[in-house]
Amino acid sequence: MSAAIFEVRDGLYVPSADARGPWDADSLHGGAPAALLAREMERTGPGEEMFVARVTYEFLGPVPLAPLSVRATIVKPGKRLQIVEAELSSEDRRVALARAVRLRRGVVELPAESLAQGDPPPGPENGHTAPFPDQTGDRGFHRTAMEISWLEGSYAERGPARAWFRLRIPVVAGEEPTPLQRTVAAADFGNGVSRVLDFGSHLFVNTDLTVHLHREPVGEWVLLDSLTVADPAGAGLATSALSDATGTIGLAAQTLYVDER
Repeated sequence: MSAAIFEVRDGLYVPSADARGPWDADSLHGGAPAALLAREMERTGPGEEMFVARVTYEFLGPVPLAPLSVRATIVKPGKRLQIVEAELSSEDRRVALARAVRLRRGVVELPAESLAQGDPPPGPENGHTAPFPDQTGDRGFHRTAMEISWLEGSYAERGPARAWFRLRIPVVAGEEPTPLQRTVAAADFGNGVSRVLDFGSHLFVNTDLTVHLHREPVGEWVLLDSLTVADPAGAGLATSALSDATGTIGLAAQTLYVDER
């Protein structure tokens, strides 16, 4: 395992083997570029008093295990609402786009019935580990960059699942991951943990990822309560309710490209 998912060299972000995804040994897991793009959008412009309430990613194709450039810009400035766009490129080819809505941090008096309800979920100490099938010794984002504690389901099972996620290593060398980076890195696992198809017989790759947050997450762990549906037309949808140790934080959704291998 490396010291980080990405290292900065000559202004480019060089992914380690711990960024690799499950579909192609030369491509990244979607959680790695999602976290890197989130980092860039957080660092862009006067955003200290803002938090990201929604971020949408579009993966234009496989993100290669190769040096990457990333840039972001504020396309809608404001004191109460901002929109930030970012893109990830390999050489001169764009491989992923992102668009985030940032809202001001405020203090608003609200009636109790309007607040998120429910008890805190069982913690990661109540879960179990489960190796990725047939490739347990290899490095990859889903094996070595992320710690996973399963409350319900496992990689060996198909169907709905609940699992906690925690980054084992920084997104960028020498930096502590932010709550947003931790959340989007975990949110991209929804289709994998709640798969309804076998890895060996089908592809069910997400073409995008959208994360909605009604509050900022706290702590290192993010819980996904995920469900996937697939259709013979060759598409699918994975949805995940997101929580931290204190309760719900938001939702995530992924459009899936489905095909036979």
